[in-house]
Amino acid sequence: MTSVLAFLFVLGVLVFVHELGHYLMARRIGVRVLTFSLGFGPKLINYRRGETDYCVSAIPLGGYVKMAGENPDDQRSGSDDEFLSKPKWQRFQVMIMGPAMNIILAIVVMTFVLYQGAEVPAYEQHAPVIATVSSDSPAERAGIEVGDRILEVSERPVETWEDFFISVMPRAGQEIPVTVTRDSERLTVNVTPEAKSQFEMGDIGVLPEMNSQVRRVSPGAPADLSGIAPGDVIVGVNGETITQERPLIQTINQSADIEITLMIRREGREIEISVTPEKRGDIGLIGVELSPYELRTIQPGFLQSFVMSLERNRDWSGLIFQTLGGLLTRETSPKQLMGPVAIAQLSGGAAEVGWVALFTLMAMISLNLGILNLLPIPVLDGGHIFIMALEGITRRDFSVRLKEKVMLVGFVLLMTLMLTVIYNDLMRIQWIEQLLPWR
Repeated sequence: MTSVLAFLFVLGVLVFVHELGHYLMARRIGVRVLTFSLGFGPKLINYRRGETDYCVSAIPLGGYVKMAGENPDDQRSGSDDEFLSKPKWQRFQVMIMGPAMNIILAIVVMTFVLYQGAEVPAYEQHAPVIATVSSDSPAERAGIEVGDRILEVSERPVETWEDFFISVMPRAGQEIPVTVTRDSERLTVNVTPEAKSQFEMGDIGVLPEMNSQVRRVSPGAPADLSGIAPGDVIVGVNGETITQERPLIQTINQSADIEITLMIRREGREIEISVTPEKRGDIGLIGVELSPYELRTIQPGFLQSFVMSLERNRDWSGLIFQTLGGLLTRETSPKQLMGPVAIAQLSGGAAEVGWVALFTLMAMISLNLGILNLLPIPVLDGGHIFIMALEGITRRDFSVRLKEKVMLVGFVLLMTLMLTVIYNDLMRIQWIEQLLPWR
């Protein structure tokens, strides 16, 4: 139920904002709007004000704004308040305002999310120096080693771990060159990322240094009595460096009633603290809640939040275009595309985490919706804009018959895309997957 409600909330807001852009610009240039609908199909709620019907329809997978004289087949009077009576530059404004509003919404939402402050993984902004290479991973098979500093992925510079993950995720199953430095020597190896998770994201099996950080200390617990405090970063146990959460927890669990020495990083200094895990059942516990990686707190002002939002949306846009380009060049698997079911699952998961995660997801989807609607595919807003641009360049209007053929091609492409994402969504549902013998 949480997934459904979160999905309807996210989609409802995005569709409303998109169609509101078309509506407001149409009204601004003097076009009569006949219908403003959230959803398609039979009308569930209908309210008429002036010449416009405002309604909520049964199928919540989109919406539309119906304008007077919008299509050549419409009965037209030739009056100035009809869409096709307006010059092309004004019609262009109406068509582009829908995607533009989605892009603006993504920026605004992320600005307010960031303004609230947040804890984010510290390693994301660190230089991509490899701390762990998974056994039998693509990286190990390619000869990548611990200590290597990643310089380039597919000949694109990589400055941070965030850059690295963004470069690798869309390329599951595709051989890519990875350039590293090792002992001042520059090396380039070919690596084929493996598909991970139900969304088939590329992964080569390398990780940054991710020291566990203490989130909370239980009063009176061994950690509390030993002087361990929230914010402490655990970098070693008994003189050995620990860069992953699992080995740290295993060491603590296996040391019931046995004193261990933790190497703690606190305010830039490293100190040693001895603690004896308390036996609980068959394991030892010290009474702390750990984050699997070190966190950094961001608490920007409003202007800084806006700048950070622009940067975040720029990075997301790059990933979107990278994915789209990869689909054309076959570098990206179509299985990474998500439809309504997958979005509902993500929305539900984000809602359970909290409003910050939910609104961040909303911003990401809104940006995707805005960019995808600008693609020059007939039926989409970008397709209409593209046709108007061609008519402007050639200084003549195309025939109704030609436009109908172009729209038919666009409709087929869009249906193919929709069937692909729906198929992907169904394949992510395990019980359906088991029914298909070829999977």
